[in-house]
Amino acid sequence: MRYTVFEEGEFYHIYNRGVDKRNIFEDKEDLQRFLNSMEMFNTVDIIGSIYEKSREDDKFGSLAPKKLVNIIAYCLNQNHFHFILEPLVENGVQKFMHRISTGYTNYFNEKNDRSGSLFQGTYKAKHISSNEYLLYLGVYVNLNNMVHEGMNKLWMRELPFSSFAEYSGEQKNGICKKDIILDQFKSSSDFIKYSKDTLPLIRKRKEDLSDFKSVCID
Repeated sequence: MRYTVFEEGEFYHIYNRGVDKRNIFEDKEDLQRFLNSMEMFNTVDIIGSIYEKSREDDKFGSLAPKKLVNIIAYCLNQNHFHFILEPLVENGVQKFMHRISTGYTNYFNEKNDRSGSLFQGTYKAKHISSNEYLLYLGVYVNLNNMVHEGMNKLWMRELPFSSFAEYSGEQKNGICKKDIILDQFKSSSDFIKYSKDTLPLIRKRKEDLSDFKSVCID
């Protein structure tokens, strides 16, 4: 049962991982497929076949599609992913995540001759209740691959698996709405500095939580 109520104009941290902690991305084709899904499934109108749509020069025609959500930030790790999303329409997050999860699972199962769930239950969602928390999560999500050091394979670095490339200006044509975060800094360089300063604090908090769990008795 989901307890999070999604409201338009609010921000939410969305995340999930592979069932039994299995990898959900096994090669560049998988990663590119998921990235394509994030862009092409983010429409109020159903697009049909993602494969056929991806082959079109003008994927959405002359008019920009009405989006379900704004993607603020993302990071795709081999066995889990993180999003920061802003719903733009009623049930926008639910529809976007359903399309992403169902479409990618069908693709992955057909490719690998498997059946059943790929993700560990329903995605998790937390409301981002303050601007300070939004900025903190902007670093946590953008640099999540660095929070979990050594998790991703080298081949993942060949594709934009994280929106940090958009925030730093390295990737020009991205899918994120960055201004809610970047407009709070004088430049992208200032955000990069803030991120580098915040990352050690995130890692320390992660270590402290791991230590706490190791001494807890159920």
